[in-house]
Amino acid sequence: MSTLNLTAELERLIKDITDRVPELGHIDPQRLLLCVTSTRGGGVHGTYAKIHPLRFAGGATSRTIRRRRRTFTCTMPAVTFQGREMLYLIYFLVPRFLDLPLREKLITVFHELYHIAPECNGDLRRFPGRNYAHGRSTKAYNARMAELVDVYLAQPEAKDLASFLDGDMDTLRARHDKVLARKYPVPKLLVSA
Repeated sequence: MSTLNLTAELERLIKDITDRVPELGHIDPQRLLLCVTSTRGGGVHGTYAKIHPLRFAGGATSRTIRRRRRTFTCTMPAVTFQGREMLYLIYFLVPRFLDLPLREKLITVFHELYHIAPECNGDLRRFPGRNYAHGRSTKAYNARMAELVDVYLAQPEAKDLASFLDGDMDTLRARHDKVLARKYPVPKLLVSA
C-alpha cells in the first residue's frame, strides 16, 4: 500500500495535458493552485470542480463598481504559493469528483482548464452573449471537452498518467494507505469605499 498525493498527481496530469493539447497550450500550470474541498452530500449529482480566477476582465487586479450612490473598489487578493503569484485556483470537490467514471473526471478537468483565458492572465475565457462562461450552451461546452479528452486519451501514455483517477473514492482508499490533498481557503475579495 502507498500514499496517494492527489494534488501532486493532478498537477502532473495537468502539466501533461497543457503540453499535449494545443487548445490548452496557453496555460502556465505553475500559475494554477490545485486544491480539494469537501462536498456536503454524497452521490455524483452537483458540482465536481470550480475555478476561481484571481483577476478581473482583461487581467485587471481591481475594478470599480457603483451601487446606488456609492462607489467601491474591488481588489483581488494576491495568492502566492512556493514563491509564485497564482492566477487561478481550481478546487476539486471530493468525494463527488472522485466518484465519477474516469472519462467524466477528465472532462471535468478539461472543463475547468478551458475556462482559463487565452492570455492566461488570471481572467476567464469570455464567450460572447449572456452566458460568457460557457458560451451558447453548457451542454455544447462539455461536448467539446469530451472531444478534447478523447483526443488526449488516444495519445501514448495519457491513460497511464490518468490511471491514478481510475476508480471511485472507496477504490482509491482501498488501494492506498492515505489519500492526501491540498486544502486552501477561497480568497476573499478586498472591498474599499
